[in-house]
Amino acid sequence: MDTDTVFFVPWDISGNMLERSKELYKRAGTFDVVSPGDKVAIKLHAGELGNPNYVRPFFLKHIVDQVRSLGGKPFLTDTTTYYPLQRNNAVDHMETAVANGFGFAPFIVADGLRSENGISQPSPDPLLSDVEVAGAVHQADAMIVVSHLKGHPLTGFGGAIKNVGMGCVTKKTKLEQHRLLDLVVHEDYCQGCGTCVEACWLDVPRIESDVMVIDSPYCMRCPICSSVCPEGAITLENRDRILHGLSVAAKGVMDTFPPGKVSYVNFANDVSTVCDCAAAQGDKYIKDVGIFASHSPLSIDALGLEHIDYGHLNRLHGVDCTEQLAKMAELGTAGSRSPALEKV
Repeated sequence: MDTDTVFFVPWDISGNMLERSKELYKRAGTFDVVSPGDKVAIKLHAGELGNPNYVRPFFLKHIVDQVRSLGGKPFLTDTTTYYPLQRNNAVDHMETAVANGFGFAPFIVADGLRSENGISQPSPDPLLSDVEVAGAVHQADAMIVVSHLKGHPLTGFGGAIKNVGMGCVTKKTKLEQHRLLDLVVHEDYCQGCGTCVEACWLDVPRIESDVMVIDSPYCMRCPICSSVCPEGAITLENRDRILHGLSVAAKGVMDTFPPGKVSYVNFANDVSTVCDCAAAQGDKYIKDVGIFASHSPLSIDALGLEHIDYGHLNRLHGVDCTEQLAKMAELGTAGSRSPALEKV
């Protein structure tokens, strides 16, 4: 399979994008990963309840139907989140998926009820101790990764690499990736006001001697406390490390599949500055771009970044989005940082 070419159909508000996507998949060989009898994971982001920016369900239904027509056994899948919102456990996650329109096929929460279903795999880089792949993903015969391109406050950008590296692992590996960041409390600025304590989802900060302290091993280094601090006393540093960890985890997940058994589709519409994990949809800062298809997460994200003004995301979130690509290439991932583009 050609991993150095990305196929692309531009978004056309006057056309039928479902029909255009079908032609895209034919040209890209998206369904070449499916053999009769295969249990095929269709990895999506079901969307946080209240945020409408996830990939529209009818696009996923066509993918499900096509896999079935080829003799495969498709199931929709995603993993539980570390943070305690509407997808933190399998029950709430499945209810959210149904509410968001994904009730037309089996929806399997890949890492189990409380993220207990994971299979440890060797990490391809010492940055992570191991990669705990969600069980249903690890046990699938093939996978089609369907991603929605958007910004992200920690990684700058979320596409196929993030959908695999963060979205196909258990809470253990999610937390380890996040804790690659350093959270620094500047005591000279901290007033001990407790705003961070009130805002934290996980109840990990505390005030001691009029200074905020975070020493819990369960702190996920999210940007909430730093963003609400009125004195700017909390900062997240060495942010490139989480981008590198994301790529390491993605490579670890990919290595569990035989060559030629994973394909990728990226939707660049409703592109906002924040992740679909947030209940708020964020600012849509560009016009709808189109749909990409490839057999490499490196290639498809490289082309996606070129089309969505990643410089804006870099400036907004204070990271270099392309660090994900650089680490994927360093790890020997098939594909290219400068892939060919074939318009459909």
